[in-house]
Amino acid sequence: MVPSSTEQRVGSADGRDNETFYMDDKTVTAPFRSGFVNIVGHPNVGKSTLINALIGERMSIITPKPQTTRHRIIGILNGEHYQIVFSDTPGYIQAPAYAMHRIMNRYVESTLEDADLFLFVVDPTEPLSDSDLFIPLLSKAEAPILLVVNKSDLVQRPRIEEVSLWWSRRLNIAEHLAISALKGDNLSLLLERILNYLPEGPAYYPPDQLSDRPERFFASEIIREKIFLLYEEEIPYSCEVSIESFQETTTKDGLPLARIHAVIYVLRESQKPILLGKEGSAIKKLGTLAREELERFLQCKVFLQLTVKVRENWRDNEVQLKQFGYE
Repeated sequence: MVPSSTEQRVGSADGRDNETFYMDDKTVTAPFRSGFVNIVGHPNVGKSTLINALIGERMSIITPKPQTTRHRIIGILNGEHYQIVFSDTPGYIQAPAYAMHRIMNRYVESTLEDADLFLFVVDPTEPLSDSDLFIPLLSKAEAPILLVVNKSDLVQRPRIEEVSLWWSRRLNIAEHLAISALKGDNLSLLLERILNYLPEGPAYYPPDQLSDRPERFFASEIIREKIFLLYEEEIPYSCEVSIESFQETTTKDGLPLARIHAVIYVLRESQKPILLGKEGSAIKKLGTLAREELERFLQCKVFLQLTVKVRENWRDNEVQLKQFGYE
């Protein structure tokens, strides 16, 4: 005779383990939840820091400069009873100056089409304005909007409440939560809230997959991040990185080795000597920092070759942008 209160694990039809509880001879299986959670917000509010903290891996590059993120990046978080597909987007640009900016804005606009939940990330230190572009944009959203007040450690509680109330009066906010993505404050609670909005359904990706992007993409992003950190003024915004070759091989000792050749494109000939530095000192420092970060990311030795080329007006060239991966 089976006791009235026992528990065991059983396999689901698709091979995934579900946890099944037996209570009073009634079987209750914890549902598997999955869905698409799109992270949107102004430039530099901490969207990339948030997705990296939630996934627990490096998905998006982070610098103090605005418009660091240029692409829509998928990060996948797998749990025992859920799979969350996060989408990190560029900051929405008020006045796009180039075709690249317009494409970046389209990445944000495209999130309206496939979201089960929006995380609208705001910085409470920023001013509030009725001309904010996210008011008309998110007014079209059909999925619930969870207002995430990031950098909450920088302001007092009354300001957090003021910002939350202000946005709740202008958008259909399902609920709001104050966090600090950098310090990890309230991230567990945020994850709990996210799961409440996800529908029951199957996993969309294999359980060991972290992103839909290849390693070549992350390699180019890591190099671009170091450009943002090392160079000033217009140089980071004038550069694009293209991985010309990515070869996985071994060292003489049989250890894994990645041989990467990356080309850094600049807009003008006058920018090349700035990027290279005196006697190549700047590009050498860039290469060292990028190689060290790539080795941490790829978990292997890296041989990195950097080349600088001029590609005039690439930010406004639709064909060139497509070659750089802007779709």
